Amino acid sequence: MNQNLPQDLDQESLNQLSKEELVDIIIEQSKIIGELQKTIKELQQEIERLKVSRDLDSTNSSKPPSQLLRSLRDKAHQWWYFLDHPEIPPDNNQDERSLRLAVTKRKVSGGSRSMERFQHTANLLTVVQTCRRQGRSVIDFFAQALIADSSNSLSRPSLLPQY
Repeated sequence: MNQNLPQDLDQESLNQLSKEELVDIIIEQSKIIGELQKTIKELQQEIERLKVSRDLDSTNSSKPPSQLLRSLRDKAHQWWYFLDHPEIPPDNNQDERSLRLAVTKRKVSGGSRSMERFQHTANLLTVVQTCRRQGRSVIDFFAQALIADSSNSLSRPSLLPQY
């Protein structure tokens, strides 16, 4: 398009333009209108998608979105606690991984037949995981525990870290 065209194209300005310049203006405006229509259509589709998403969220949730937002606002110090305390991880991946051994054992063995046996298995797996996380030998810990138990020793091994 001709760069020398006036910004405000009124009737008088348009009458002074050549046919070629008018055709160029029409073509350029047509392209712009097409782009605007495409953008409007995309925005309308996005609005509909957001409405559907909002409706699904509100029907699947026991709390309306406003309550969720209020809860997030009121509990922001809990949500972002890890930012002020770098020793706290932002996720629970390590906890999920530590449960993996117990879940795998339960699936392979078919589970426990009694609550008492379930508790014994949970206790053993807790010792195994704690020793691993502390970099200690599981076999050495159990050996120390058995020796202390058989000799009625008061100094039994502890899983609590020594500071």
